[in-house]
Amino acid sequence: MMPVIDIYALKQRWKLFLFIAAVAIGASSLWYTDRLVNKLSEKEKKKASIWAEATRILLESSQSETDLNFLFKVIEDNNTVPVILTDQDDKILYYRNLDDVKAKRPEYISQQLESMKKLHPPLVIDFGNGRRNYIYYKESILLQQLSIYPYLQLSVIIIFIIISYVAFNSSRKAEQNKVWLGLSRETAHQLGTPASSLMAWIEILKEKVEDQTLVSELEKDVQRLNIITERFSKIGSQPKLEIVNLVEVIEDVVKYMQTRTPKSVTIVFNPDNHQIFLPLNVNLLGWVIENLIKNALDAVTNEGKIEIKVSTNNKQSFIDVIDNGRGILKRNFNKVFKPGFTTKTRGWGLGLSLTKRIIEEYHRGKIFVLRSEINKGTTFRIVIPIR
Repeated sequence: MMPVIDIYALKQRWKLFLFIAAVAIGASSLWYTDRLVNKLSEKEKKKASIWAEATRILLESSQSETDLNFLFKVIEDNNTVPVILTDQDDKILYYRNLDDVKAKRPEYISQQLESMKKLHPPLVIDFGNGRRNYIYYKESILLQQLSIYPYLQLSVIIIFIIISYVAFNSSRKAEQNKVWLGLSRETAHQLGTPASSLMAWIEILKEKVEDQTLVSELEKDVQRLNIITERFSKIGSQPKLEIVNLVEVIEDVVKYMQTRTPKSVTIVFNPDNHQIFLPLNVNLLGWVIENLIKNALDAVTNEGKIEIKVSTNNKQSFIDVIDNGRGILKRNFNKVFKPGFTTKTRGWGLGLSLTKRIIEEYHRGKIFVLRSEINKGTTFRIVIPIR
């Protein structure tokens, strides 16, 4: 197994650290608020119990005027906990701290009573002789708001993280676009000068060399160099797409690669349909196929085989590049398209990244690892919409 170089591993660890930190903050907030809510709930329950006892004593009306004033004060001081007083037949005798506007509708009080019954068992006021009153209650508005506060806080944190992540990715993508544009234009400029010079030398060789076979092969390579220069010049800008035959584009690349592939490796391309017309940029899509074939060549060993399949339906066309090489670990299926990720000791990890950019940004398609098994092979799939 070749060593894997992943320059994004540290960044992934930082993302994991930030995620764990956010979860820890949210969990701590939920835990602390839950404790606080439970404490306040117990206090409100005690408050409701005191209110029930004061109501019982007041209803017995056997206290002195001073005691009655105190009891009235206890009852009036409950201005937070919603309570409903009923008799043993569930007839509502009194209520407090409910919505005054809605309370004018009898069904509202009944609905509140049913809700309170589900939340807490009633506080019983026993007058003896089988006569009882019941006090039902629920948490105050403040306690209800406090109980949902940590979820609101957690939602705000999550939204903030999402917005920050999207903004960071957009900024990074814009910066990458500038780097790609600058790098590609500079590369195209650097390649253009020697390519033009070589073309001039070829014309001189045509006149002075009798055997034109060598000159012809040299001319093909220089033409290839011009194609590569053009490819780099298109990276970073929106290329022009033209309706062309996909099969012919792939055939041209396969023919070129077959002459430059070891005899121990076989490249097979037998399309079922020879007429698949799509809006494509010929140079860039040819670059994609070439990169995938080179990637497969790096993966295969002796008796290697690379097969290219093309299929289509009413909406999409599919290109599968299949090899019988060393395979890719499942955890690396997405990583192989990231800049800097490579399994080659001398690789830069840019080939598949460029491939993904060309397919997804310029052709509005998708590229992914369809399947792979260690020491059995890999299948890359390209999906291009038919527009």
